[in-house]
Amino acid sequence: MPPQLANQPRSYPVAVVAIGGNSLIADKHKVAVSYQWEAVRETARHIVALIREGWTVLVTHGNGPQVGFIMRRNELAAAEVHATPLDLIVADTQGSIGYMLQQALNNEFAKGLLYRRAFSIVTQVVVDKADPAFQNPTKPVGSFMDEAQAKQMEAEGWTLVEDAGRGWRRVVASPEPKQVFEMDAIAAAVNNGWIVIAGGGGGIPVAYNWKGEVEGVAAVIDKDRLSALMAINVQADLFIISTGVERVAINFNKPDQQDLAQMSASEARQYLADGQFPAGSMGPKIESVLRYLDNGGKKAIITNPPNLRRAMRGQTGTLVLPD
Repeated sequence: MPPQLANQPRSYPVAVVAIGGNSLIADKHKVAVSYQWEAVRETARHIVALIREGWTVLVTHGNGPQVGFIMRRNELAAAEVHATPLDLIVADTQGSIGYMLQQALNNEFAKGLLYRRAFSIVTQVVVDKADPAFQNPTKPVGSFMDEAQAKQMEAEGWTLVEDAGRGWRRVVASPEPKQVFEMDAIAAAVNNGWIVIAGGGGGIPVAYNWKGEVEGVAAVIDKDRLSALMAINVQADLFIISTGVERVAINFNKPDQQDLAQMSASEARQYLADGQFPAGSMGPKIESVLRYLDNGGKKAIITNPPNLRRAMRGQTGTLVLPD
């Protein structure tokens, strides 16, 4: 396993920005690639605004909807072509979304005469084959569907869950990320001021076989948990989770919903214990923020892409601070 680099000299403060797969699709009725390009370019503009203010950014991204699209294409084309294994689907989305992000970011740099460069690193993440997640699929992938569609998918052998009142989604195994195989290259690039896109979709899940070689496994690693691990490894000064909501809320989607501008790590932990943050939506994000803060992290922000810059200025978003 390559060394995990940290505490290396660098000229800029580092922010890890984790972009949710659903935040790359602004409208569930407009999911075509052309619309995804619009969302990516908009997100790139907000990331570049942070870079203009002196930050080096390590970008991670989700891929849930995109993985679901590829899975569905596999099903529809099953009589004509071979199916794509899940680890290769994750790799495919790392390439396609990474390409979109790096192109959009580099175009923004060129327009603003900003001498920075972005590039993507195909990222493998080591998991344990004995992880209990393989016996209990929980990670939502694919687009939302209504109950009738969900029942049809269940009949085809999928496990589905209702996701925070937003509809039904397929779920797959989500093992814990143990190590980032390419972490040395990622950390070296970040420490030298490059804008790196890595860990897409939580990374390509791999495990060691009896010969000591890594090989892909059928799973999807939670993007936010992997992002927290990377933020810890590069000793990031800030961890931002960019998702589909402007602020974290308790009593979500209820008459007494309360948006949170700020909370301490202990407050976040208590809300999590009280069941305020479901496992299929906000729960992994809060858990990931807590991991980062518990391992020396300075501060974390959860917000949506249009509000990244305002959240950095304390005008919106949810700020989470160590105790």
